[in-house]
Amino acid sequence: MTTDRLTGLIHHALIYDSDQAFLDTTTGFCLDGLENDDAVLAVTTPANIALLRDSLGTAARHVEFTDAAAWYATPGRTLAAYHRYVDRHSASHRRTRIIGEPVWHGRDPAQTLEWTRYESVINRAFADSPAWIICPYDTRTLPAAIVEDARRTHPHLATGPRTHPSALYTDPELFEDTRNHRLTDHGHGASMHFDSDLSKVRTFVTTQAATLGISDDDTELLVFAVNEVATNAVQHGGGTGEIRLHRHEGKIICDIGDPGHLTGGFAGYLPPTGPHHGQGLWVVRQLCDLVEIHTRRPGTVVRLHLTLTSAAQD
Repeated sequence: MTTDRLTGLIHHALIYDSDQAFLDTTTGFCLDGLENDDAVLAVTTPANIALLRDSLGTAARHVEFTDAAAWYATPGRTLAAYHRYVDRHSASHRRTRIIGEPVWHGRDPAQTLEWTRYESVINRAFADSPAWIICPYDTRTLPAAIVEDARRTHPHLATGPRTHPSALYTDPELFEDTRNHRLTDHGHGASMHFDSDLSKVRTFVTTQAATLGISDDDTELLVFAVNEVATNAVQHGGGTGEIRLHRHEGKIICDIGDPGHLTGGFAGYLPPTGPHHGQGLWVVRQLCDLVEIHTRRPGTVVRLHLTLTSAAQD
């Protein structure tokens, strides 16, 4: 599997139904990368790591292997980790080759939707990066809907050493428009309206956190994240908003709504372009386990999910 050394992103889905089908694509991908002095990273299951190590033989020592369960923790953190990896090697004028197998098992519908959005956003986030990414999808274990979405979020499909365009591929902007889902109603919880005085927002969240028995560390994180989103609401969403906060199954769920209409579906997914532009939601996606954004007319709701520490869950 070879290609010209382009500077932009190459993004393929590998839809496989056997161990051999996985190896038919990934082994040559890694060996070709090593031959071209590319940095090669394989993020996949322990079983696939063992298969690929054995297939590569002595060349495996030049490949970095990582368990996908640890790497694919949250969409925001995973995207940031890939950015660090690509940026580190591109600074040395090296292209990166990545086998990135997302973790789908154990995800609830909201998480599955956000990870699908993440796969689409990669096409925009790394568009100008010297990276070649292959994302494996195991049809033996994955629901058909997830495999079908892979055809929509990846411009090309890989089969062995060959690739071909995906007939179902959807531009990230258009894909985002189709995934502006309604947020699940978990209950009302405590709420407050806010304006430009964000000290009241911080006080409200701190007070509610104490009422809900949240640890000091979790409270600090939650206050920071809510304050960042509320700041965006004040600056770009009309100057006012509403917060709703409650505890649900070991998590804190906080909705921050404002009357503005958030444009662009990649808020917080694209790296900040400067110290004062795009930092807020980018940081929030690193801190929270899940960030959902629902845009309506008029208004936008940003929902933050924060899994409580074990001590706070007791």
